[in-house]
Amino acid sequence: MEKEFKLHAQIEPFDTFWEAPKDIEKGYASFHKFYKRNYLRYLPKNKEVRILVVSCGPGYFVNFIQEEGYTDILGIDSNPEKVRCAKERGLKCECQNVWNFLGKNENVYNLIFAEQEINHLTKNEITLFLRLCRGNLSENGLLIVHSLNGANPITGSEALAQNFDHYNTFTEYSLKQIFRYTGFRDIKVIPLHLYIFYENPLNCLGALMDKLCNLFFRMFFVFYGKSNKLFSKKIAAIGYK
Repeated sequence: MEKEFKLHAQIEPFDTFWEAPKDIEKGYASFHKFYKRNYLRYLPKNKEVRILVVSCGPGYFVNFIQEEGYTDILGIDSNPEKVRCAKERGLKCECQNVWNFLGKNENVYNLIFAEQEINHLTKNEITLFLRLCRGNLSENGLLIVHSLNGANPITGSEALAQNFDHYNTFTEYSLKQIFRYTGFRDIKVIPLHLYIFYENPLNCLGALMDKLCNLFFRMFFVFYGKSNKLFSKKIAAIGYK
């Protein structure tokens, strides 16, 4: 019998998506906007590439890229209830332990996208996960992961302390650092913008306040001899094999 890889985080484990709203159906539209305005420009232009979505939950990212015209997509998640929601929507998702899946998979992917934040992993688990992803990518394949931004003076330390299953946060530097260490190249770290629902006037105000805060944070960090430039609540890393 195959032995399941045991994650340290058990309350909000990495291999299932925890950010879905209570009304799961409404999430498909809102997450589509979030993905489109943060990630779409970085995705492969070829719509026939093979894509794996890790910790897919009810299939928000799977649904997004399918609606954007991508055709060869698989989502995996360890929570059968969330996978059931995805399947009811006609999305190709499977209930899988990500570690076992990546460890035995023989068909490489052109893109692997992780839905869950990697701060739910210990440092050893992060290293193992990134190396497993790299081993499951084709040459020039793309990996996208995201995490909480420890450089944000308001949310950085609180994000680490407020969840028992948060083991770390990252900055632009440390996220690039672990990507390089696990063999990725051409690494880019981007801010994930939250105030992207422009039809809501409050989001426009939020976006303005966010830009002003980033300007002030940058000035203070320079004063202390720091080179940090990204202060969004969350950041994402994009790297190639």
